[in-house]
Amino acid sequence: MASFEKNGVFKVLKYLVSVILLILTAGTGTAGEINIYSYRQPFLIQPLTDAFTEETGIKVNVAYLRKGMIEKMTAEGKRSPADVVLTVDISRLAAVVDAGLTQPVVNETLNNNIPSIYRDPDNHWFGLTTRARIIYASKDKVADGEVTTYKGLADPKWKGRICTRSGTNAYTVALTSAIIHHHGTEKAEEWLRSVKNNLARKPQGNDRAQVKAIWAGECDISIGNTYYMGKMLKDPEQKAWADSVRIVFPEFENGGTHVNISGIALAKYSPNKENAIKLMEFLSSPDAQKIYALANFEYPIAPNTEPAELVKNWGSFTPDDVNLMDLAKLRSTALKLTEIVDFDG
Repeated sequence: MASFEKNGVFKVLKYLVSVILLILTAGTGTAGEINIYSYRQPFLIQPLTDAFTEETGIKVNVAYLRKGMIEKMTAEGKRSPADVVLTVDISRLAAVVDAGLTQPVVNETLNNNIPSIYRDPDNHWFGLTTRARIIYASKDKVADGEVTTYKGLADPKWKGRICTRSGTNAYTVALTSAIIHHHGTEKAEEWLRSVKNNLARKPQGNDRAQVKAIWAGECDISIGNTYYMGKMLKDPEQKAWADSVRIVFPEFENGGTHVNISGIALAKYSPNKENAIKLMEFLSSPDAQKIYALANFEYPIAPNTEPAELVKNWGSFTPDDVNLMDLAKLRSTALKLTEIVDFDG
């Protein structure tokens, strides 16, 4: 061995081995890791990432971003460490796709686990869970059956009785896009203007703040996502707010209840592509979606999966069957109408 080192042969062999290893691992990224860029707070997805690591041995790193994901990934370019994007709301998923920051995934497991209306026709994003955009109605001031449709929110009888968050919030924009899809641009503008006229106060706060306002007597109905009911019921300080309302699943005429999604997309320059696809498959599986649904009070979408018992107790509904990408394409029109009627003014 000493003679090898003396003659430099051993060093040459070591060099050749290292070159071969670099060639074999080029483009695969760091073995055993995956990097998530997420608009969802890490504690919300930790039960899932922990289960994935336990099953596969692959370490999961989560970078939580409050905003600016597209700008960050664009600036990073090919050097971006992001493997997958995890977020809520179809418009955010579509925006990342439109920015050219994702790549398609043609995968039998994902197609089997995720219904076609909850995945991109071009395979760039995939839904993981759904949440319904529903009405929270005061138990004391709103009778059963008094409001059953989104169109009904425009009825003058609700003047001074509705609370909602900003018209430019992603959830509100998605609902407005659905109104445009079902009723056309002109009718959607009329609807927005009428709902604004029915507001008890200027749009403000998040979905839970609207339910708190009902509890405080400031309004009688509000618009919100279903999962906030679960969060309020589990919070001792907010349980009274939740107890003051009932959930109503409104529908569109000739349609169902508006739903939105949490979803995932493969980053364009994913350095750990193989691991990333493994994560996507795992998150779409019935077992993982049950964990997701339990942790966040959402509805799993894989076949033969059920929501948590608490969520089931809120009642059943028929989800609107429009492909969410069709709604994403209407986002700019929805925002324009929101500005035209000065919804937040």
